[in-house]
Amino acid sequence: MSDVARVAGVSVMTVSNVVNGRPRVSAETRLRVLEVVADLGYEVNLTAKRLRAGRTGTVALVVPRFDHPYFGELAGRFATLLGEKGLHLAVEQSGASREGELSAVSHARLHMYDGVILSVVGLHYDDVDRLRTDLPIVLLGEQVVPERFDHVMMANVEGARLATAHLLERGSRRVAMAGGTPSGPSTGASELRSEGWRAAHRDAGLEPPEDLLVPMPDLEAATAHRVVAEALARARERGALPDAVFAVTDQVSLGVRAALHDAGLRVPQDVRLIGFDDLGLVQHVPPGLSSVDPHNGWIVERATDLLLSRIAGSTEPPQHLVAPASIAARASTA
Repeated sequence: MSDVARVAGVSVMTVSNVVNGRPRVSAETRLRVLEVVADLGYEVNLTAKRLRAGRTGTVALVVPRFDHPYFGELAGRFATLLGEKGLHLAVEQSGASREGELSAVSHARLHMYDGVILSVVGLHYDDVDRLRTDLPIVLLGEQVVPERFDHVMMANVEGARLATAHLLERGSRRVAMAGGTPSGPSTGASELRSEGWRAAHRDAGLEPPEDLLVPMPDLEAATAHRVVAEALARARERGALPDAVFAVTDQVSLGVRAALHDAGLRVPQDVRLIGFDDLGLVQHVPPGLSSVDPHNGWIVERATDLLLSRIAGSTEPPQHLVAPASIAARASTA
């Protein structure tokens, strides 16, 4: 470290601040130190130092897909927060499959990552229960998981209830749900949000209009466009068009918006529309799409705090946390 300091013309403490990711260094000085670090091969020494301490300074985030805007935004938040704490983020794609998620955890162990934040989609309860606890793991997602793991969840039911109530309070009475599922076991996001859609109707003294529930084979915008267009055509033939739509995700809401436009229905004059996730892009889709804000910043902060606590050796009982939810109201539900 003293060699790096001498060549860079800075103090040893400044070099220490740079290589440990501390923020108390100007951008110009940080760049100069990093260039010297690279020239002198100091990374090898830093790696050895971290390995001797039992740490690599890297945390893995396992998400179903890289190309989904929600997970892209989530990964960006984690990378920023962990970077502020002097840690690196390695992002793994699981493909939402059991094999992919197991492989990602094994990969994290093989590369001696300090811990894993795992978005559980494909793993079953027994799979998760068999995961070893020598590698700190914090779980994200809706799946029911063993209590011995820390788990941070979205408020899926409450968020959907708020979205539907938001529409009903504005006078809508035929609120469709795009991407919903028939009544049954509530295990995934669509099922849980369908539960919230039904609950809001019952809270308002109304029977949920099951004829306006529109299931989908996947939650892509293109699929939503096609499936909702077909559903609108059938509803128009029956003289039973919806006056509002709750889309199970913002991706779905984009497809719904396109289908409504194709059908000659205006948003919000003819049909109000609200999504779920509050992605940055929906703010810029005319007329400005309302959405459920799942408080991803809260989720990222809590998951990070829990993981770093486990990495530091915490033996506190596992925590199961549910994020708050609120409505980001825009012109589409006016």
